[in-house]
Amino acid sequence: MTRRTPSSPDRRHFIQAAAGASAGLLAAATPLRALAQAKGELVVSNWGGDWNSNVMKALETPALESNGVTVRRDLASAPARKSKLLAERNLPRGKIDIAHFTDADAFELQAQGALSEIDYSKIPNAANMLPGMRNPFFVPWVYSGVVLIYNPNKITTPPKSFADLLNPAYAGRVGLIDQIYFNYLYAFSLSSGGTMKDISKAFPTLLSLKSKVQPRIYPSHQQLAAAMQAEEVWISANYKARVAQWEADGLPVRGAYPAEGGIAIQFGVVIPKRAPNKELAYRYINEMLAPNACRSLAALTYYAPATKNADLPPELRAQVEFSEDEQKRLHLVDYEYAARNQPEWLEWWNKNIKV
Repeated sequence: MTRRTPSSPDRRHFIQAAAGASAGLLAAATPLRALAQAKGELVVSNWGGDWNSNVMKALETPALESNGVTVRRDLASAPARKSKLLAERNLPRGKIDIAHFTDADAFELQAQGALSEIDYSKIPNAANMLPGMRNPFFVPWVYSGVVLIYNPNKITTPPKSFADLLNPAYAGRVGLIDQIYFNYLYAFSLSSGGTMKDISKAFPTLLSLKSKVQPRIYPSHQQLAAAMQAEEVWISANYKARVAQWEADGLPVRGAYPAEGGIAIQFGVVIPKRAPNKELAYRYINEMLAPNACRSLAALTYYAPATKNADLPPELRAQVEFSEDEQKRLHLVDYEYAARNQPEWLEWWNKNIKV
């Protein structure tokens, strides 16, 4: 897996192995009964669509709502929800108890003082997190990576590079998702000889893509899935998890690992700095990392669990995980660089590609 240099400041290494207490000490330090009995109302900030539905099925309904917790959901895009947490950080009391974000979003929020530091002594199930997954302000639940996705009925030779999206033969048949615009910046930076630390080469490549193939821009994964089902879109770049999910749903899609390497991503949760019910937020996280919840979400979404004890069936494991070679070629986001530049990137995308 491509990583930042060892000389980078510690705060850039947002994904890092935990130091300190053993799993036994972590479990002993937590009043398990009190954690399990934490009840009341919990406000959860999340994306909408099928992601929220799957989170409800895997975690919120069976583990929380069925056991006396009232869950209220605040659903919106990541930029809108980040703005809300930033607005609440200086208030005496906020409204959001726990929020779902990507690893890069979490770093941005942490850098701007909007998050509480995670107390892992309150999360017994964190003892089963994979090495390198634990960090101070963000608890990963699942991970995947951006790869190529295509219709084998229309494209008989599998694509090999993100640059294949610029093929004029696919004019009008390339689909992009507004929701994950930043991944296209990284992808076309890599395909154009750039890096994850300097994506300047991606901008002219994206303009060329717009000129050559007139990509269709969809607001979310669901809309792209419908377009691929109808065969109005033949090729895109998306998470490996989405490829497996859509293939299982019967869509005419296949995945291809790009020559440039995939783009790693983690999805998980944060606790806002002014969360009104942090005790219940910790119960949410502990239930999130339980084997049943991790296994259920993997089966629903095809994202790989961030824990080692989910006990996935062999067939599912093969669908969600990367090979050893592919893992080595996954590129990690430079969180500090992304946090510093995302507002400008989003403005450029909206003005030049989304329109």
